[in-house]
Amino acid sequence: MKMSEMDFVKEAVQIDPQGRVAIRDKKKLQEGIIDQLIHLGVFGKPDQQALAFWLIWEVGQAMGIYPASIHEFYLAIGRGEVPGRFTVPAINLRAMSYDCARAAFKAAIPRKVGALIFEIARSEMGYTAQRPREYFSSVMAAAIKEGFQGPLFIQGDHFQVSEKKFKEKPEEETLAIEQLIVEATQAGFYNIDIDTSTLVDLGQATVSEQQRANYELCARFTTFIRRHQPQGITISVGGEIGEVGGKNSDETELRAYMDGFKRSLSPGLAGLSKISIQTGTSHGGVVLPDGTLAQVAIDFKVLKDLSQVARISYGMGGTVQHGASTLPDAAFSQFVENDAVEVHLATGFQNMIYDHPQFPSGLKQNIYQYLKSKHGDEWKSGKTEEQFLYNTRKKGLGPFKAELWGLPEENKLAIRRDLEGKFGFYFDQLQVDDTLELVRKFIPPLRIEKKQAEFGIDQGKEEDVSDLAD
Repeated sequence: MKMSEMDFVKEAVQIDPQGRVAIRDKKKLQEGIIDQLIHLGVFGKPDQQALAFWLIWEVGQAMGIYPASIHEFYLAIGRGEVPGRFTVPAINLRAMSYDCARAAFKAAIPRKVGALIFEIARSEMGYTAQRPREYFSSVMAAAIKEGFQGPLFIQGDHFQVSEKKFKEKPEEETLAIEQLIVEATQAGFYNIDIDTSTLVDLGQATVSEQQRANYELCARFTTFIRRHQPQGITISVGGEIGEVGGKNSDETELRAYMDGFKRSLSPGLAGLSKISIQTGTSHGGVVLPDGTLAQVAIDFKVLKDLSQVARISYGMGGTVQHGASTLPDAAFSQFVENDAVEVHLATGFQNMIYDHPQFPSGLKQNIYQYLKSKHGDEWKSGKTEEQFLYNTRKKGLGPFKAELWGLPEENKLAIRRDLEGKFGFYFDQLQVDDTLELVRKFIPPLRIEKKQAEFGIDQGKEEDVSDLAD
């Protein structure tokens, strides 16, 4: 596609013969052109998508938004060089990603929040129909729209190995993760959480042997990441020692994993910046027969104790809490008090969209009918309709992506406002207000130049993600 076919952009953006981008009219860009550009990127033809995504990348950097890794910031936390106590929110956007990201930035900008991550898991890419370059561009476009300036942290959450596939064809499943790493890195994901905890074998005699497959494969992926990261960027890599929903993690497991990881990592390479542990939560919450969520008890002492071990003994930023967005509001200040470096938030935002008064009832019914028709085999015996729909409605987001993006503006505005309030609540509770300049201190701007051709890479192939975590 030629630039002449995008004349609407020229009112706000200037592109010189060398392909350098400058902002001509910021107001016009934010008032409507960026909306057109991201819509074309998501729903246009492949050549239109490639050009739109390249423009969003370049325009974002021209406006002071730079794709970044949080690695150095987390290591500084581990060294005790970062003042204050806070927990970084990592937000999974499954539906209406552009609108949801706008709401997050709307809450972040007046609070001067810089310690903020947007992420998407391997599993979510499948059922939400969002490959890395689309997800990155949706968040970058939202930052442009709302006027955010600073480092943009986009993260690959749960780049998780399927235990079943790995047992059947280990090299094939390993290659699938490596291909995803390449795709995500090229798209601007400079933060990646590797989850090989599915391979932990509690039947082994020693904790080190139980964790061996976990740490050895994570070290292999970390080496692979280091070989593919952009010049000047040290991608933030996270490991995981306990699958969410399993037994709670302990210090012996963390030390066995980290000692084994360090032995297995290629010499001279940067290691992990954080580690995810299990403390009592489950992804998406546990839904009761009437459709309400069960209360979950978190062992905050595990978070605190293991964060101290991670920082003092291994120089990491600390421990990471998954599956938190469905917890009671009163729990969130406890993550800060107990030294969690990062907390992952996902399902609660999806629930807010589905259950919002301005979410069209007709669309919801169409999605629910689709779920009953296409995923009825997942309706387990003894489960109510409410439980089935709650557990499967995330799988309606991809097939109905166009309808969700196409909601009337008045409906989307109402949803964005409530999401903004929720994001603001989390930012306040996690005490990330006034962290923008702090983050900039440790992560200065670095311009990453790309050619238009780099945004025409093939999309990742569709895969079965039914056994993967969110």
